[in-house]
Amino acid sequence: MSEKIVTLDDSTFDEHVKASEVPVLVDFWAEWCGPCKMIAPVLEEIAGEQAGKLQVAKLNIDENLDVTRRYDVMSIPTLILFKDGEPKVRLIGAKPKGQLVQELSGYL
Repeated sequence: MSEKIVTLDDSTFDEHVKASEVPVLVDFWAEWCGPCKMIAPVLEEIAGEQAGKLQVAKLNIDENLDVTRRYDVMSIPTLILFKDGEPKVRLIGAKPKGQLVQELSGYL
């Protein structure tokens, strides 16, 4: 994982998401999830290209059940875009970079 992507857990999630001055795209993932591994390099690119406009973060669902349950994450990868600490967009499944950027563009 790169320095462009923040790793969150149950104890840091609220503080990080609410304190962020830019929207935060949280990737709910797991080590065993194939599509999660496919989308990781795409998120890496987006994190670099949108630096200063968007923060990309990852949350491992197997290790952080509190936040996972709170946001009803049932399948992964699930990407939730938070703006001003509130969930605005929920994307489920691995998507191509162009589609992800397009679906997030209204919040960047």
